[in-house]
Amino acid sequence: METPINGFRGLLASVNAIDFPGAEGFLGSRASLMLDVVFVAMLAVIPVMGWSIYQVRRRRRFALHKQVQLALAALLLVAVVAFEVDMRLYGWEERAAGELGGKASLLIWRALYAHLIFAISSTALWPWVIYKAWRRFPVPPVPGEHSRSHIFWARLAAIDMLLTAITGWIFYALAFVS
Repeated sequence: METPINGFRGLLASVNAIDFPGAEGFLGSRASLMLDVVFVAMLAVIPVMGWSIYQVRRRRRFALHKQVQLALAALLLVAVVAFEVDMRLYGWEERAAGELGGKASLLIWRALYAHLIFAISSTALWPWVIYKAWRRFPVPPVPGEHSRSHIFWARLAAIDMLLTAITGWIFYALAFVS
């Protein structure tokens, strides 16, 4: 019996002629569903993060900045945990190679390593910046003794997050589009 869900799965399966393990993505590449989710999530997170920084730097909306950063952190935590589960269960290398049992090229591995440098460091840095801000800024948040340190570390974390996104998009394009 053809159900709407089965019809949708058939549509997704037609995107890729190979039946890779795991759920198919929605962007039309060989990537899995969670790879596509993280790709799109970073497309949303980076501009929102920039807007949040603008709000605090130019408009002095400290409480809004705090709320937005906490929401972004929660969103990314959920997306990254789901992504990591997907990678552990189904892998990515066959999809990158374009064939079952295939191996990713050296270029793809290099792109992944470059991405992991920033992804791992931002996974440590961003939560640390949030934790220190949570502990050291008053409620409601206003500039204080911690501001100078926060600006330095938050700027570093924002650059790290941007580089995580850029290197992730490059890895995605090399591994699952080309």
